[in-house]
Amino acid sequence: MTLTSFLDYQRATLAMKCQGLTDELLKRSAVPTSELTLLGLVRHAAVVETIWFRRVLKGEQITPRWPDVDGVYGEFLVDDADVAEAFTTWQEACQGSRAVTDDFESLDDTVEFRGEIISLRYVLTHMIEEYARHNGHADLLREAIDGAVGE
Repeated sequence: MTLTSFLDYQRATLAMKCQGLTDELLKRSAVPTSELTLLGLVRHAAVVETIWFRRVLKGEQITPRWPDVDGVYGEFLVDDADVAEAFTTWQEACQGSRAVTDDFESLDDTVEFRGEIISLRYVLTHMIEEYARHNGHADLLREAIDGAVGE
């Protein structure tokens, strides 16, 4: 399926942007005007995968893995984060998202969420956009960390 292939490509791009870096470098906010980190992006991806596929499409009640702190999304607070746990959580979330997707017969199948009708097609398209936007951030962070550029 085209949309799932594009989404997997975006997931792989985020993984590639993090590849070969130490835990310390993954936690580094390398752009002076932002506290954003590569590890924060990975944890955010795990949260977004879980919300859109398990909460929205499956209707599960989800307890935040990394609760917000003083109005800041908890997934972005990485000083004391366990890097291996974050990557495992993200990979598990991606696998769970794939399983939810496989449960739908059609991209046009819908669910009702908070009074809105949402299709699988919408969620997949939104997730591609979400990753593409944050992969742009990851490009800048990785270049600032060690000069690595490329897809």
